[in-house]
Amino acid sequence: MSDASRRSNLPPLALHVPEPKFRPGDAVDFADVTVPPVDAARRPDTSERADAFHDLAFGLVRVLDMDGTAGGQWNPRLSPDAMRRMLRNMALTRAFDERMFRAQRQGKTSFYMKSLGEEAVSIGAAAALADDDMCFPSYRQQGILLSRGCNLVDMMNQIYSNRGDKLMGRQLPIMYSEKDFGFFSISGNLTTQYPQAVGWAMASAAKGDTRIAATWCGEGSTAEGDFHSACTFASVYRAPVIFNVVNNQWAISSFSGFAGAEATTFAARAVGYGIAGLRIDGNDALAVYAATKWAAERARTNQGPTLIEHFTYRAEGHSTSDDPTQYRSAGEPNAWPLGDPIVRLRDHLIGLGEWDEARHAAMDKELSDQVKAAQKEAEKNGILGHGMHQPFDTMFEGVFEEMPPHLREQQAQMRAERASAGVTVGGNL
Repeated sequence: MSDASRRSNLPPLALHVPEPKFRPGDAVDFADVTVPPVDAARRPDTSERADAFHDLAFGLVRVLDMDGTAGGQWNPRLSPDAMRRMLRNMALTRAFDERMFRAQRQGKTSFYMKSLGEEAVSIGAAAALADDDMCFPSYRQQGILLSRGCNLVDMMNQIYSNRGDKLMGRQLPIMYSEKDFGFFSISGNLTTQYPQAVGWAMASAAKGDTRIAATWCGEGSTAEGDFHSACTFASVYRAPVIFNVVNNQWAISSFSGFAGAEATTFAARAVGYGIAGLRIDGNDALAVYAATKWAAERARTNQGPTLIEHFTYRAEGHSTSDDPTQYRSAGEPNAWPLGDPIVRLRDHLIGLGEWDEARHAAMDKELSDQVKAAQKEAEKNGILGHGMHQPFDTMFEGVFEEMPPHLREQQAQMRAERASAGVTVGGNL
């Protein structure tokens, strides 16, 4: 009897195709999202072996409860001033996003990406890292630059690709690069920053430095090969790096199930590589701070890398090119059980008697005015509708330390062609 005959009584094989829970028009119910008490997760000593706390990759590290109180072993017990700085930086990020989103809708730039609902991921981490630690971001970590004091006009110049753009119009809007602020160039090729961060961290360790690296990607990008290569190298060499996976439930229009969320958590990827893994409430700025501080101490004391899954929600579309109403229920953002990161930290400070609604409203007005003034200053350098702003010659510069012969030849040919056409050689693109 053939093998096929012996299997004739079995049902045919079938593939499982993940389906999101809610589609446009559906009522939303996140009852299956488990939100454990704030004291449910223990805080291991940073010297503990990674295999001693696998449970933390499957739970949810929390500090702020939904009633505004803070508790549990992970409570960093920050001063009111430190928490107010974090609150202000989150509010500044939101004000910046709103102003630049509006600028794109007005045709002043081609593209923008908000971090609405995810501000705690960047702000909490920036507050916990040292200012000279190197960040390898994805495209929703503008809060790191804002926390580190990057000039708003410089950031807007890059978004407008205008005369003041230090990147000379060579990068897609929002793909900043700021060496002075330890902010590596953002790439549109997903997760290339992961092996780059590991390489930088390995170099720091090889030189006997004390600086560490931190990198971010979305949950969908964990399916990229670069993610797994980075985890392998970091595990083998115990690189001083923090891997941040921002699980905001959506990779453009694909829900997290396509990246493996139905099978296990994203923090669980750390278990297979033998590195520390934490799954945290990504809408809790204090939890983000505490987890990052803990991971940074592990890295700085040669305990190796940590993977942190930030369980959060992308409240806006993926970008200005995206319409989320076409693939998800409109009720999802408001129904997300972990709330809004700014509201949660605000309410905590109010509960402590260290903040109030009037001061919060005044802060929002001040930040809105600050961002508006920066926008006016940046637009003096030009916007998208004013045409291109960089001289033609610059297209050949900045790639090599010394321009190779073939590029010099092409540059000379371009100059000759433009001169014969009666166009000024130094003219703009």
